[in-house]
Amino acid sequence: MIRSALIFSVMAGLLALAGCQPSGQDDLRQWMNDLRANTKPHVTPIKEPLQFVPQAYVAGNGVDPFNSQKLTQALRRDSQESAGNASLIAPELARRKEPLEAYPLDAVKMVGSMVKNGKPAALVTVDKLLYQVSVGNYLGQNYGKIIAIAETNMKIREIVQDQTGDWVERMTTLELQEGTGAKK
Repeated sequence: MIRSALIFSVMAGLLALAGCQPSGQDDLRQWMNDLRANTKPHVTPIKEPLQFVPQAYVAGNGVDPFNSQKLTQALRRDSQESAGNASLIAPELARRKEPLEAYPLDAVKMVGSMVKNGKPAALVTVDKLLYQVSVGNYLGQNYGKIIAIAETNMKIREIVQDQTGDWVERMTTLELQEGTGAKK
């Protein structure tokens, strides 16, 4: 046991001495030190800011921007445009909503079409329930009214707000979804 401890301590000493030998990276360290000492950073100087020269406001013969008559005319013109847009949405707000208007249009799928009493009709599914719709019915959350039904699609007129907040009509087509209900 003493002998193995002696051999272990000799081996540990030899390993410690081996770690003190030069590692062969002295050239690399010297090159890095020389590079750090000789490299100088280059900073591009910033241009001087331009001097601001204020200009006095001179009304002269121009239009007065604070003229109350011009403001009144602009407000009257805006109210007339708003009244025109409101007339587009007013009938939609006055009628009773239909059940399919509770669902977004992307949740409604057209799965078939047929002719009933000489008029085209479409079959749509929502939440795994089948509905029959015809021209004049409403669906979707943007006041979507069915205006035409074909064999493979139906055209819907929606009333939406554009970027400026005005109500505009938008035409949308709902395509027939083939093979949605067939499971084996």
